[in-house]
Amino acid sequence: MNPFIERLVNDKVDAAFKQAQIPKKFFVTENGRGVVDGGDLYNAVVADVVSIMKVAIGEILSEMVSASQPAPQQSAPKQAAPQSTAKSSKTNIKK
Repeated sequence: MNPFIERLVNDKVDAAFKQAQIPKKFFVTENGRGVVDGGDLYNAVVADVVSIMKVAIGEILSEMVSASQPAPQQSAPKQAAPQSTAKSSKTNIKK
C-alpha cells in the first residue's frame, strides 16, 4: 500500500473514531450477556474492526489511484526503412 495513503487513512479513521459516539454496551454472546464499553474484549473487538477498515479503505484508495494513472506506453518497435521499388529514372535513349 502507498505509505501516503496509509498515513492519510490512519489519520482520518482515528480522528473519526475519536469523534464517534460509541455505544455503552456491545453484546457478544447469544444469551444476552454484554461486554461493557472499556472492557478488554470490547476494546479488542473495536481495535480489530478499526484495523480491518483501515486496511480495506487503504487498499481501495490505492487501487483507485493506480487505476487513474495511465499505463506506461510501450514504444512501437522501429521499422526498417522501406526498400525503394521504383525503377531508375535514367532512360536509355539511343540516338
